[in-house]
Amino acid sequence: MSRLRYNRQVAVEHLRSKCDPLRHFIDDCGGLGLKVRHESDLFNALARAVVYQQLSGKAAATIHGRFSTLFNDALPEATQARRLSMEQLRGVGLSRNKSLAILDLAEKSLGDSLANTRQMARMDDAQVIENLCQVRGIGPWTAQMLLIFNLGRPDVMPSTDLGVQKGVQAVYRMRKLPEPEQLMRKTRHLAPYRSAASWYFWRAADTVLLS
Repeated sequence: MSRLRYNRQVAVEHLRSKCDPLRHFIDDCGGLGLKVRHESDLFNALARAVVYQQLSGKAAATIHGRFSTLFNDALPEATQARRLSMEQLRGVGLSRNKSLAILDLAEKSLGDSLANTRQMARMDDAQVIENLCQVRGIGPWTAQMLLIFNLGRPDVMPSTDLGVQKGVQAVYRMRKLPEPEQLMRKTRHLAPYRSAASWYFWRAADTVLLS
């Protein structure tokens, strides 16, 4: 199931049928707005994920825009990235660690160790995560973001994501923020559409912040 494209309406109806608290939130929130990019250029997708790590959306978008200007037609790609200096990368707002991650990603993207998107289509989620985590600065969370937003995998639950944790806490009216293992137990029944559930938990976290 993890490698298949999924029907949004089927996913939403599954979540509504499996969980009353989530059903109430979905009825208030509306349709599933999860957008999948399906980019063929893995370097571009992962470079964006690295830039966005631990930043607000607005700040990350600004830095990513500056980063993109370092490339022809503002399209980040591995061959040009490999020739960039630390000074150039730091100059657009990237931290030292993120700059090193971009350079390592460029090297591995041009080598044989990192799978391409076509190869990843034949791999399960765990294999994709293992392959991506060989790149400096890319851990399970970044790999899970790629699985959800670029590869369109339907059953990913990023249990270490603070937004998802806050959303689960809000939807299930928990007194404390759930630990990753507790969150996985709490949302196990939402499989095989936990990517869609994650999107709703992110929205729930936003709702709490705005209230």
